[in-house]
Amino acid sequence: MSLFRFGRGVIWVGILCPFFYVFVFLCFGLVWLSIRDSCTSASQSCRQLQGLVSSQRQLCRSHLELMPTVINTAQQVKRICQDTFSDMRWNCSSAGFPYALSAPALSHALSQSCSTGALRSCSCGVNPSSSSEPALRWGGCPNNLHYGLHMGATFPDTPMKAKRSRPQASTLMHCHNSEVGRKALSEALQVVCKCHNVSGSCSVRTCWRGLQDLKLVAKALKTKYLSATKVIPRSVGVRTQLVPRDIGIRPIRDSELVYLQSSPRLLYMTKFGNLQCNETSSGSDSCDLMCCGRDHSPYTEWLVEKCHSRFHWCCYVSCRTCHRTVERHICM
Repeated sequence: MSLFRFGRGVIWVGILCPFFYVFVFLCFGLVWLSIRDSCTSASQSCRQLQGLVSSQRQLCRSHLELMPTVINTAQQVKRICQDTFSDMRWNCSSAGFPYALSAPALSHALSQSCSTGALRSCSCGVNPSSSSEPALRWGGCPNNLHYGLHMGATFPDTPMKAKRSRPQASTLMHCHNSEVGRKALSEALQVVCKCHNVSGSCSVRTCWRGLQDLKLVAKALKTKYLSATKVIPRSVGVRTQLVPRDIGIRPIRDSELVYLQSSPRLLYMTKFGNLQCNETSSGSDSCDLMCCGRDHSPYTEWLVEKCHSRFHWCCYVSCRTCHRTVERHICM
């Protein structure tokens, strides 16, 4: 792995360069399939990389420690997005939903990195100063949602908000959907508790504020995505704003996703041949929809899994190994 000197320190190029690719894709369209694990050039720097605005270069220089988190987030967003829509024909290849998901994903990762001590620029979040329950005491190291939301908005939104001219409708849409994603993350903040009683009565517990699993946030955003509002740009003085296309519809809420154009008809491609479908379903995961009207073929899968698990006092779980066959269908 190569090294190059940047500012006051030495940076591993093998770590720095993937961050640049991820960083650009987070900001300019989320082309996740183009993310690379290595870099062929050791001469790129924050100043030399094409496509970065001045404020991004400054962020790049001053927040180098965030690079591993951003890289992991990009990979995680691609995986979770595809898993979320695994029962639908669309596989997260466009930018609409990934924009809404990447915003809370980066904030989620940064918030947790703060609480685990992985970042020097932040620490634990703040717990309430008191509790109404005598047996409950606030402690632990809560996720630093404030820092996560701030930096999670600064990095990806900088290119869109840095434009001095009147923003394009697509820019307004992506900014709005990113904010919807971060709002969904804020609503995912929950109280996590740990009991201190051996008997299990949980009469004394220590609690802190933590974030739900990102998959649950993605599931909530999918619901918003399926009921998104179609909008059009409208000039109001020197400003451009998005309004619902259909007259008479209520104003856009800050909790709903929006879109400008309907998705084009999905065409069958060769790579759909490995797409799994549900022959007995009439929903979005049915073979008729998933295979775009093409034929599908059954196959048998042999599964090995844990079964007949028993809890033994105290304290371990024993399981048997079971085998079973299931019939699945894939698009041809």
